[in-house]
Amino acid sequence: MGLLALEHSKAVYWADFAFYGIAVTGLAAALAWTSPPGQGPELALLAAAGLAGWTLIEYLLHRYVLHGLQPFSRWHAEHHQRPSALIASPTLFSASLLLTLVFLPAWWLFGLWPGCAVTCGVLAGYLAYTITHHATHHWNFDNAWLKRRKRSHALHHHLDKPVGFGVTSVFWDWVFGSAPRPRPASAQTAGQSAER
Repeated sequence: MGLLALEHSKAVYWADFAFYGIAVTGLAAALAWTSPPGQGPELALLAAAGLAGWTLIEYLLHRYVLHGLQPFSRWHAEHHQRPSALIASPTLFSASLLLTLVFLPAWWLFGLWPGCAVTCGVLAGYLAYTITHHATHHWNFDNAWLKRRKRSHALHHHLDKPVGFGVTSVFWDWVFGSAPRPRPASAQTAGQSAER
């Protein structure tokens, strides 16, 4: 259960949340207080675009990488078999990917401060994803939004056809036709009768 293992100790698992919380807070503070004067509104819009863009990144990664590309799909299958285990992407791995695939291209395309803003939004989205995913498997809050996310994610884990790849949002599942649709109550009753 080291830093590069998929199944983490509690300390390493929670360190991931702390790392991304500090990264988002630090980057947001740097953008707010040390970016060039007059760029605040533009940088805020770019951060919002990064956050919105994360929802598509999350969907595509979950659907096509975690459910379709080896060795990631094999690793992700371990999570499906033991959903309450502390299985997650190692922080060094996720941080390296975010640096290489988000920050460096954004910096190259838009410049340093706009690249930082986009990255801050994506990091905030990733942090929201990790918290939401943890909550769907471990929390029992009486919150309507969380209950919808838990239900959708439970259908993702338990329906025969892979659906429900969005964890923080079902938007892209609706766009791409992979939104979870539970079996009608009559089909569930018939299935339960057949099992007896």
